[in-house]
Amino acid sequence: LFFPLDNRTIYIGHQSSLVNEDFIPPKFCDNRIVSSKYTVWNFLPKNLFEQFRRIANFYFLIIFLVQVIVDTPTSPVTSGLPLFFVITVTAIKQGYEDWLRHKADREVNKYQVTVLENESSPLLFQVGDIVQVKENETFPCDLILLQSTRDDDTCFVTTASLDGESNHKTHYTVPDIERDLKSLNATIECEQPQPDLYKSLGPENLLLKGATLKNTQKICGVAVYTGMETKMALNYQGKSQKRSAVEKSINAFLLVYLCILLSKALVCTTLKYVWQSKPGQDEPWYNKKTQKEKDTNLYLKMFTDFLSFMVLFNFIIPVSMYVTVEMQKFLGSFFITWDKDFFDPEIQEGALVNTSDLNEELGQVEYVFTDKTGTLTQNNMEFIECCIDGFQYKHRGASSELDGFCVTDGPVNKLQQKAGREKEELFLRALCLCHTVQVKESTEQDQREDNLDQVDGLRIDENVLQPPQKERGFIASSPDEIALVKGAMRYGFTFLGLESKTMKILNRNKDVEMYDLLHVLNFDPVRRRMSVIVRSGSGEMLLFCKGADSSIFPRVRQEEVERIRLHVERNATGYRTLCVAYKRLSEEEYAQADAGLREARLALQDREEKLLAVYNQVETGMSLIGATAVEDRLQEEAAETMEALQRAGMKVWVLTGDKMETAKSTCYACGLFQRKTELLELTVRTLEDGERKREERLHELLGEYHKRAVQDAPPVKAGGTRLDYGFIIDGASLSMVLNSSSESNMRSYKDLFLQICQNCTAVLCCRMAPLQKAQIVKMVKSSKGSPITLSIGDGANDVSMILEAHVGIGIKGKEGRQAVRNSDYAIPKLKHLKKLLLAHGHLYYHRIAHLVQYFFYKNLCFILPQFLYQFFCGYSQQPLYDAAYLTMYNICFTSMPILAYSLLEQRISIEDLIEDAALYSENAKNAMLRWGLFLYWTGLGAFHGLVFFFGVRFLFSNPALQDNGQVFGNWSYGTIVFTVLVFTVTLKLALDTRHWTWINHFVIWGSLAFYVFFSFFWGGIIWPFMKQQRLYFVFANMLSSVSAWLVIILLILLSLLPEILLVVLRNPRGPYTRKVQQRYTHVYTSHVTTHARTPTHTLCICFNDVSVCFSRDLVFAC
Repeated sequence: LFFPLDNRTIYIGHQSSLVNEDFIPPKFCDNRIVSSKYTVWNFLPKNLFEQFRRIANFYFLIIFLVQVIVDTPTSPVTSGLPLFFVITVTAIKQGYEDWLRHKADREVNKYQVTVLENESSPLLFQVGDIVQVKENETFPCDLILLQSTRDDDTCFVTTASLDGESNHKTHYTVPDIERDLKSLNATIECEQPQPDLYKSLGPENLLLKGATLKNTQKICGVAVYTGMETKMALNYQGKSQKRSAVEKSINAFLLVYLCILLSKALVCTTLKYVWQSKPGQDEPWYNKKTQKEKDTNLYLKMFTDFLSFMVLFNFIIPVSMYVTVEMQKFLGSFFITWDKDFFDPEIQEGALVNTSDLNEELGQVEYVFTDKTGTLTQNNMEFIECCIDGFQYKHRGASSELDGFCVTDGPVNKLQQKAGREKEELFLRALCLCHTVQVKESTEQDQREDNLDQVDGLRIDENVLQPPQKERGFIASSPDEIALVKGAMRYGFTFLGLESKTMKILNRNKDVEMYDLLHVLNFDPVRRRMSVIVRSGSGEMLLFCKGADSSIFPRVRQEEVERIRLHVERNATGYRTLCVAYKRLSEEEYAQADAGLREARLALQDREEKLLAVYNQVETGMSLIGATAVEDRLQEEAAETMEALQRAGMKVWVLTGDKMETAKSTCYACGLFQRKTELLELTVRTLEDGERKREERLHELLGEYHKRAVQDAPPVKAGGTRLDYGFIIDGASLSMVLNSSSESNMRSYKDLFLQICQNCTAVLCCRMAPLQKAQIVKMVKSSKGSPITLSIGDGANDVSMILEAHVGIGIKGKEGRQAVRNSDYAIPKLKHLKKLLLAHGHLYYHRIAHLVQYFFYKNLCFILPQFLYQFFCGYSQQPLYDAAYLTMYNICFTSMPILAYSLLEQRISIEDLIEDAALYSENAKNAMLRWGLFLYWTGLGAFHGLVFFFGVRFLFSNPALQDNGQVFGNWSYGTIVFTVLVFTVTLKLALDTRHWTWINHFVIWGSLAFYVFFSFFWGGIIWPFMKQQRLYFVFANMLSSVSAWLVIILLILLSLLPEILLVVLRNPRGPYTRKVQQRYTHVYTSHVTTHARTPTHTLCICFNDVSVCFSRDLVFAC
């Protein structure tokens, strides 16, 4: 066996063909599949390294170490305990997820494999071993097919887990192989492992790992690629940790607040030493220095003071925010799981959340990459109608006027005044003969499965089949071929099977017709058609051809085209259309074609080009018989879902391993392509130009498409529409774009390709390998603006793009659960994506964005008075608040209200969000975490902090604040500031709340009540374990002063007054207001219409769905 690339030598059975030389077997990897991220030994260091890469975690670690080493005003517990909690919870969560991956790997690696009659573990057998696989078993590695139990030396496989296609593919054994494989002594020269599924050594002989053997009792093959070198493993995109855009914004805001913290510490340290430089201030009489303090190095003391200020102001960095965010994400994910609208009664399952870290990303999606087979469609092809000689035929009874003819549809044998009977039977014979379908006799297992079809799961029509054939099933390389055979069956022509190159047909008269199959001219994406040459019982040579209209019309008589063209164009936007033609061959023509085909198939050089030349020579001068329309049933509400996503501002790309024609018809059926959409095609067919190289043609087409879709695209005028473009590319063309021979050309091609696609309403990528899907997603994800991407699929072939996208969605479909296991979220049906994004995603983003801004705001309010206090205490690092308040502020007093808000808030109802998809785009590009809003919240926090501090200081300008004439001390000062702070930030959140529940009421008013209770309790008891009792009866004495009460109430009102005025006086904006305005505009418009005939000088008032009109003569009300 010899293949062009001699990079790997494999000795079958590990027997060297060189008898007189010592044999040293080459070393290849074993058959172990590894998808896990950690091991027992590297989990702790690797996980800690990944977690401390986060700026916040690393910062809090440094602060904790400073508190341990340096004598600081606060305890190390205040920073260490929250950090330990976050690190531990995250490690447990990530460890559990990796344990699940280990478990899945063990399931894959545990199956027994038969190596030449001996059971073997899949980890033990090696490259070169001959492996046996039985029917319905999965291939354990990539194999070269050596033997098959079928008489024609073929086998059938399904590759749903690789490319998403559930149809059967035919593979052939290597010719001239000895029957006794144990004594086989041969060598394979093949290329090194590479991930392309559609470009491989001897593709008709190679059986890929993950594919399943069908309709063949047993095969034997030699292992050529094993373990992580198989094509399935090479197409697996390693799982990496995903970070949301919100987390990136938190890190950016954190850097700003870290700069503020450093600035505060630096200012206070500088001013402290400036102040102490004055005479008598460095060592006052009441605070003499110790000898140790005098001997301390000045610069070292300045540095330790700087660190002490850092620790004192450290609470401006919200460590508790990370704990709250983790809790919000974890608890919020249950709302998706509990949503009853996501429950599917068919599979008795609902939605599943595998990664709660990305909830908010669901509200930021800009690009949706979707699989076709099993995701957009059910992969159930159904024959809809046909056109014979210009006349339309539908199986279901209907009356319609199409193609200029008034027709009544029904079975062929009941039609009158249509195509002649001879044309009808010729067309149906073509459907029964021009295909690769084979009949599978049912087994006992098939009978128990109620005679389900082997490809698309449809029942065979028992009213058409005769009793002997009721238990037959069909298998084919394409599900639409089965649909056409079933369509012919409905009209009385039944394909009985292929035996020894003889095709049998049961015609309308119940007679069996037999045809010798002479040649099959296989389908390929360049020709976009396939043909068969058969010999009838009378000895007549016939060529039957079916294919796309663009490939058939130029090869038939032009006067026949117009009768069929209307039918094809009408159905092209919803169905897959194929044209059918035939040609009678003379003995000379057949002899010439036969010789040309045999010579081309034996050619060692340029075999594909020579075969293509013979195909084109034979498939000319044909007669057009008719056309067919086949529908690949869409998933439930697939078109509505795609329309909603596009209205929400998302770009939808379809990435599929399927053929272009089938995928294009699906895009039309889903509404991604419209009749007015101008399609730009970059495929192997458009790149074929005999005069120029493919790369030159690629450069020309990209330039042309860029000029049309980008440079010459007219701007959208008011009231006008812009020309819609759709882009189509296949896997081979994409490889040329991404892997150009010149690096400069590659960058240029990628830029042009991206710009063209970004200006198109929808993009279709067909014949994609799994790794190419991931490359497309990565290319868009890393483009200008870093758009948020989402991938959705249902098969193992979609795993790579699911892992590559920011958000991966798995559908619990029929092609196994690998996509579900590797996804971030799993839903039962495509239709559930609409609510998941438009409702849950929108709300999650709004909630967590508000949580982040609110946390930074309330911590700035908290720590700014502490900073200002240093100007009045000699920069002595004296805390303004008691240690209990410092610890409890973020943990108890203000944490529960914002947590409840971030879980329950609905500024717009879920019904309105789903109804008006445009509301989704209000939060696009991280709108609520932009720098403008961040500066607004920061300014608001600074304003409140200044009001709190200087408002209380104004109160303290009066020395007698109590009835007995005593004055308040520094702890009373801090307690009043803290009381105003807690009430203000909590009531600010209450003002922001739009959706009130009993939980919101409980946590908001309960938190305020708990603060009052705790202050009384903490200051009302002498605690024996405390050396100092700073707040003993401070809170009670404070509330005994009428002045303190008055100042607390006034400062709360003064702080919130600008916010209240801003809400009342500013022009209403935002999606909620827009939704209300739309509703009342609609009501007002309807009332104006109703009262169009009211008398002159009529005043109409419309409010709250009630309209009253006044005039001099009469009053209307509605």
